[in-house]
Amino acid sequence: MSKRAVLWVAFVLVHAAVAVLGFLQPNQPMGDVYLVYAPWADRAAMGLGVVGITENWVYPALALAPILVTHVLAPVFGSYLVAWPVVVTALDAAAFAVLVGRGRSQGRTVAAWFWLVFIVALGPVGLYRLDAVTVPLAVAGCLWLLSRPWLAATLLAAATWIKVWPAALLLAALVAVRRRLALLGGAAALSAIVIGIVVAVGGARHLFGFVFDQTERGLQVEAPVSVYWLWRAVGGVADSRVYYDDEILTWQVAGPGAAAVSEAMTLVLGGAVAVVTVLGAVQVRRGIPFLRIFPALALSLVLVLIVTNKVGSPQYLTWIVAPLVVGLVLDRDRWWSPACLALVAAALTQLVYPLWYDRVLGGDPIAVGALTLRNILLAALLVWSVALLVRSPRRVPAPAAVDALT
Repeated sequence: MSKRAVLWVAFVLVHAAVAVLGFLQPNQPMGDVYLVYAPWADRAAMGLGVVGITENWVYPALALAPILVTHVLAPVFGSYLVAWPVVVTALDAAAFAVLVGRGRSQGRTVAAWFWLVFIVALGPVGLYRLDAVTVPLAVAGCLWLLSRPWLAATLLAAATWIKVWPAALLLAALVAVRRRLALLGGAAALSAIVIGIVVAVGGARHLFGFVFDQTERGLQVEAPVSVYWLWRAVGGVADSRVYYDDEILTWQVAGPGAAAVSEAMTLVLGGAVAVVTVLGAVQVRRGIPFLRIFPALALSLVLVLIVTNKVGSPQYLTWIVAPLVVGLVLDRDRWWSPACLALVAAALTQLVYPLWYDRVLGGDPIAVGALTLRNILLAALLVWSVALLVRSPRRVPAPAAVDALT
């Protein structure tokens, strides 16, 4: 059996196993699909209102697409909950085909194996969330930035209109790619289509409602910034606690200064993104080639969105897949160590949620310690990626690496 065939067999087994695991693990890792996405789709189908169109929503407008497509396919597969992983797997398969290609590139093969192991390490939460729809779009978009910039920008813009985070990849591309007009054209065209459709169906007033809904959130338990109040709660300090927000439907921390920090984190995140972007732009001005700049800049920006975010949902770990895949394709020797670190962070994330989530909320020091270690690893990855961005050599990667991406 060829290496390519083995990869595809592993692809099928991994997605099937993780999909089934969602039904077996505690704390409902696939709960969002049938508790949130399916009801949204049902309401829209019954004419009872469409989130993002008739009311504000926590997601950009294009997030409705996979939710409604799954609703259409649900009768074929017996239920919405079964149709969802089928849709995600189909999208992953398309991006996986782009990544693997003919199976002749060692870098692409290593990157493909990394992606599969990452899916297993993170577990079902990485499959049963909207973020899972954006990952294959991001992977394909990043791989096509040089050869098909219009298409790459369209895919990254589409992913951004589903969940905001791929905007970091698009920003990194605009800094590092010479054909910026092609990127801007593809992103603008897709955005114009989305905005035009939303306005045409009467949703103009709610088009950017997701921006305000996110900024008003408190400090989520899993967010790195929450570790101080979480450990105070573990220590039994009376003024710090973990509580459930019925409106946002998530667990958050409260304590002295938590509200002020929550308000400040949006500015911190924006400032950190600006600083990293400037660092990347300076390196481009120094003549550092795209193939050196883009993976490091993309990973740095994505990790900034995670590490400085006041929302720390476990599925956010999927965001680092695309930049790490590109890094492995171009320079697997340099990128193998951070990729392994990412796998450990993903495994710790699955341990924290869903396996030990009750223990985290209950203040178990071992479970909270695992969460803290996960956050430390993410911070370490951020430091590594920024350091690589700053120290990027001027020399162009080997021709084989260039060919692997183009």
